Amino acid sequence: MAKTIAVFTGTRAEYGLLYWLMKDIAVDPELELRLIVSGTHLSPEFGLTYQQIEQDGFKIDERIEMLLSSDTSVGVVKSMGVALLGLADALARQQPDVLVILGDRFEALAAAQAAMLQRIPVAHLHGGEITEGAYDDAIRHAITKLSYLHFTAAEPYRQRVIQLGEAPDRVFNVGAVGLDHIAKTQLLSMDELQSSLGFVLDSPFFVVTYHPVTLADEPAEESFRALLAALDQCPDHQVILTYPNADDGGRAIIPLLEQYAAANPARVLAIPSLGYRRYLSAVKHCAAVIGNSSSGIIEVPSLGVPTINIGQRQQGRLAAKSVLHCEANSTAITQCIAQALQPMASDAYINPYGAGDASSQIVARLKNLSTPTIKQFHDLDRSPSP
Repeated sequence: MAKTIAVFTGTRAEYGLLYWLMKDIAVDPELELRLIVSGTHLSPEFGLTYQQIEQDGFKIDERIEMLLSSDTSVGVVKSMGVALLGLADALARQQPDVLVILGDRFEALAAAQAAMLQRIPVAHLHGGEITEGAYDDAIRHAITKLSYLHFTAAEPYRQRVIQLGEAPDRVFNVGAVGLDHIAKTQLLSMDELQSSLGFVLDSPFFVVTYHPVTLADEPAEESFRALLAALDQCPDHQVILTYPNADDGGRAIIPLLEQYAAANPARVLAIPSLGYRRYLSAVKHCAAVIGNSSSGIIEVPSLGVPTINIGQRQQGRLAAKSVLHCEANSTAITQCIAQALQPMASDAYINPYGAGDASSQIVARLKNLSTPTIKQFHDLDRSPSP
C-alpha cells in the first residue's frame, strides 16, 4: 500500500522550492502525494498563485483560506488562528502518513501545530538555519521541535538541529531542495523570458525582492525607499520588482513599488509573482539580484550571479562569497551594487548549500520511514553532573 505524503505550501517562494520534491513524490509508485495549499496562494492581492500550481499539473487536495486583509502583527496572529481551524479539518480528512513542511513562516507553524496534535509526523526542511532579523528565526526552531524527521541544507544546520535535542539518526543533511531546479529545470531564453513577461528587456537588469524585517529596527517603508533611491543611481539598468510576502509591513511596500513602476514604465516591471521558472530564468540573465530574500543567498550563487543582501533579515545564514551584504540605506546599497557589477573570482560562486540532488534523498528517506515511536530529547552530553 502506498504511503501518503502530504505537502503543505503557503507562499509562492516555498512552492518553488518544493516543486521537484512534489514531482518526485507524485511519480513514485510507493508514495501518494496529497497537496495542502494556503496563505498567499489563495489571495488576489498576492497573485492567486494556486493557479500556477494547477498549471504545473498538481491536484490541490485541500485549500485553507487564512489571510486577513491586515498589515499588523495582530493580523498575522489572527490569520494563524484561522489557519489552525482549517488545517485541523483538512488533516483529519486526509490522514497522511507524513506531512512535509518547508521553512519558517507563520503559515508553516500553524500546519506543524495541527499535525503534531493529530499525531501526524512532520518532515521539516531547512531547519537549523539562522535569520536574526525576522521572527521567522524563532518559528523555524519551533517547527523543528514539532517535527519528527529533519532535512537540513548544510552540515552546520544539521548540527544545530541536533543541538536543539533532535536525535542524529532523524536529521539528514541533503542540501537545499531549491537547487534541484538548477539541475533539472529548463530555463527560458532571453527572448522567451521577455515574451512571457510582456516586457522588453533591452538593457542590463536587476531582479529585486524586498520583504519586511519583522524583528530588527529596519522600518519597511523607509528601507524600501532607500532601495529605490539606490536603483535611481543606476539609470542604465532595468528593474524587475517582485512583491513582498504577507508578513506585517509587507502591504505598505506594495503601493511604493507600484508607483515606482508606473513612474518608470519602460525601465521597471512590478509583478506580484514570477513563478519559479521565470524567476530563475530572470536571475540567470540579470546583472545582479538585490533585496533580502533567502533565494539570493541559497539559489542565486549556483547561477553565477552576484547578490546584494540588504539589512538584517538574513543575518546569520551561510553565504557564498558572491553574496555582498550592506546596511539598509541608499549610500550603502549603491556602493554594494557598484561592487557587485565588478568581475568576481570563480570561487566566489561556490555554493555551500549542496549539489542539487536533495529531492531524491528526501524521497528515499520518506519511503523508508517506519512508524514513529515516542520522540525522546537527545542530550548532547549525557555524562552525570559532578
